Amino acid sequence: MSDARPVLWTPTREQADATRMAAFTRWLKDKKGLEFANFNALWTWSTTEIEDFWSAIVEYFDIRFSTPPECVLKERVMPGAEWFPGARLNFAEHMLRQAEKTPDATALIVQSETFGTSELSWRELSDRVTSVAAHLKRLGVEQGDRVVAILPNTETALIACLATASIGAIWSLCAPDMGHVAILDRFRQIEPKLLIVQDGYVHAGKTIDKRAVVDTIRAGLPSLTATILVPFVATETGDMLRWSDLLSDKAAPDFVQVPFDQPLWIVYSSGTTGSPKPIVQGHGGVLLEGVKQSLHQDLSFEDRFCWLTSSGWIMWNAQMVALGQGATVAMFDGAPNHPDMMAVWRFVSDHRLTFFGAGAAFVTACVKAGIRPRDALDLGALRAIGVTGSPLTADGYDWVYDAVKRDVWLAPFSGGTDFCGAFVGGNPMLPVRAGEMQCRFLGNAVRAFDDEGRELVGEVGELVCTEPLPSMPLYFWGDRDGQRLHDSYFDAYPGVWRHGDWIEITPEGGAVIYGRSDATINRRGLRLGSAEIYQAVESLPEVLDSLVVDLEYLGQASFMPLFVVLAPDQELTDNIRDRIRESIRSTVSARFLPDEIVRIREVPRTLSGKKLEVPVKKILLGHDTAQVVNRDSMANPDSLDDIVPYAAARAAKPKDS
Repeated sequence: MSDARPVLWTPTREQADATRMAAFTRWLKDKKGLEFANFNALWTWSTTEIEDFWSAIVEYFDIRFSTPPECVLKERVMPGAEWFPGARLNFAEHMLRQAEKTPDATALIVQSETFGTSELSWRELSDRVTSVAAHLKRLGVEQGDRVVAILPNTETALIACLATASIGAIWSLCAPDMGHVAILDRFRQIEPKLLIVQDGYVHAGKTIDKRAVVDTIRAGLPSLTATILVPFVATETGDMLRWSDLLSDKAAPDFVQVPFDQPLWIVYSSGTTGSPKPIVQGHGGVLLEGVKQSLHQDLSFEDRFCWLTSSGWIMWNAQMVALGQGATVAMFDGAPNHPDMMAVWRFVSDHRLTFFGAGAAFVTACVKAGIRPRDALDLGALRAIGVTGSPLTADGYDWVYDAVKRDVWLAPFSGGTDFCGAFVGGNPMLPVRAGEMQCRFLGNAVRAFDDEGRELVGEVGELVCTEPLPSMPLYFWGDRDGQRLHDSYFDAYPGVWRHGDWIEITPEGGAVIYGRSDATINRRGLRLGSAEIYQAVESLPEVLDSLVVDLEYLGQASFMPLFVVLAPDQELTDNIRDRIRESIRSTVSARFLPDEIVRIREVPRTLSGKKLEVPVKKILLGHDTAQVVNRDSMANPDSLDDIVPYAAARAAKPKDS
């Protein structure tokens, strides 16, 4: 679709040879007699000989099956693939293996606005998981029971998750900043036995009291037999158990061995419209996807890793990738812009982090704030930066190399909550090109398809996966006939996973994500992902954020409004409108000039930071706001207060206006 993008960073031969990807490639040669001319050849093998590839992953990472599998994969089908049938293992056991090797080394660093800064050794982490697991069993929690939590991104949630997994129960987590309606929409579907909850927290220097919300949620979950409270606002726990009382037991770890496809946790679609999909993922599948991902993130026990995430985003779960490799996981719980946008970068510097990841929206906010971490902080330990959540613009790439660190590996990736993994992303052995992800992930048969299911290279198409993955959903909770699962991923191309993103696979094997395919801009027969328009608009210093939708009316030309969030000192003048149009005209095409430019205070976003393009489009097409978007599942529900009046005003206009 475009010429080769400029190279911003290339690993030295020494750097490339020292990576885990290189070590895995050497192991395949030495142990399996397999030699590959380049990464693309390795990827092709991993996606055609998938049974051999995943068997190699199990062996290379010493995955411990207490009972061996009958085979790797019964049949290559989607949905319904059965991986490693007969095998038994435990996810939590693998997450805590470093405690056997270096019990006194640091496992967790936690910086919390609510509770301050603390550290846990591997021994302390293992002991607390064991203690909580013993208490859960005494409370009657059994294999298959659901344990749910409303907790921030601190050690409490991680300990509770591993304790739940260790006894074969099923974990599910919501962030405390979610509204009670959104939380109940999720937890009611899975009928939990036990709830772990914190009654308040500090955010941006303000104490948020959640006691009334806790009472409402408990009342709305009649299946609960017990509640465990992490008190902050309250001094008394009432009829709830106190979390600290669960941490004192001394016992040997006892990891229940469960089938490979035993449910590990339930995660959810964004739930901004309709009922959130409760996605069930298994012990074995999540474990294998995670260890494989560690090759693409180049993680080992020597790393100090942080992903800036809330507990309501799948990247909270993805912290387990680093933990499972024995790395020190650093957890940041607080407002990333408090007291200023340098807060997180000070955290990176103070704790000598080697790998730092965040959503693309955070990087964009840093660009707009004009900060330059490299000028004020020692980032000498930082070797890699990860980005996901939405496409990172070329400007974002440039800012990292100009304002953060010149010799750093920038590794954006794209995947999904749906399978707790990534389709495309980083490879520490390859060059980094502006606006482009380096490769398709091993084992992930990712392709771009046109509407007829033909493969595209160098052109934009639907992101599909043509072979099954171990971490794909086992099922949706309550979806007895599997229809909802089928309709979510397999209705467009039978037997092929359709992810819902626009992607271009470059001739060299790289990838560019162009945004959600269900939010396509279609102007005079030419389709475009919204990401290219955002890059053009948000490159202007006057524009902090933007959202564009294309309203297609039957029998009428499309109407494309562009909503912009301006810098505090700016007004939406004719001059700024002209600058926005000229940027789109010069960097995208005159075909995609907006019909109207509208100022708003905030772009509506999900809790994970994604722009709500499709719900906004439906509101502007006249759908009932309450039916198309759940405000409690939004990061900023008040942002709709600018969209809804605009929609009403448009609806009141004559049809020919």
